[in-house]
Amino acid sequence: QVQLVESGGGQVQAGGSLRLSCTASESIISSSVMEWYRQAPGKQREFVAHVSRTGRPHYEDPAKGRFTISRDDAKNTLYLQMNSLKPEDTAVYYCHSIKSDGLTLYEYWGQGTQVTVSS
Repeated sequence: QVQLVESGGGQVQAGGSLRLSCTASESIISSSVMEWYRQAPGKQREFVAHVSRTGRPHYEDPAKGRFTISRDDAKNTLYLQMNSLKPEDTAVYYCHSIKSDGLTLYEYWGQGTQVTVSS
């Protein structure tokens, strides 16, 4: 069973920065679509950004221009650099991987890391 472990969350003031990391227990980062989601209190989990197997990033509107998703295949680690943080970015951030072998879809979630942005 693949495990994804997030880290890097914490409390920061508005305008500050954090870098989240997601480390996989196996070498799946390079062969998977890797994503970040977040869930604020009382809200549904929402997509933040993903990076394709070829390294192409895609961002949801709230993250555009402020967040950068990247990965280090050698370290089996996914990152999310978050700048210019706002109070509305407060949420638990989750790492998600998706991989298919053509017959079976493999999905894994991390346990989440809390990000709190104070005004």
